[in-house]
Amino acid sequence: MTIEAIETEKGIISSLVFEAGEKLSSFPEFFDAIIGAPTNTISVDKANITEEFFDLKTGIAGEVLQKVSNYRKRLVILGDFEKVESKSLRDFIYESNRTGKVLFVASLEKAVRLLK
Repeated sequence: MTIEAIETEKGIISSLVFEAGEKLSSFPEFFDAIIGAPTNTISVDKANITEEFFDLKTGIAGEVLQKVSNYRKRLVILGDFEKVESKSLRDFIYESNRTGKVLFVASLEKAVRLLK
């Protein structure tokens, strides 16, 4: 994984860039990526996150959100979330987007508009 700096109207965003097939697969990997990023806002593509993150029963998403909040960071997860079937995940995404600490959005441009 490498980190690419992206300048936006709301500041610089650290974009996590992965090799083909590489994913964040555990809470410690998420934590290292979040803490290791040089900016307060970090973006990552949904394709580079283990599916277990999106299964709320595993607790990975909750732990990540807690650390994002504790360390005063913001996390942008880029991907298509329109067809999420799980009601609990849809509710989780809605609440996350509402508070603005973790955003689940289709594009970085949309994320920048929503950043608080």
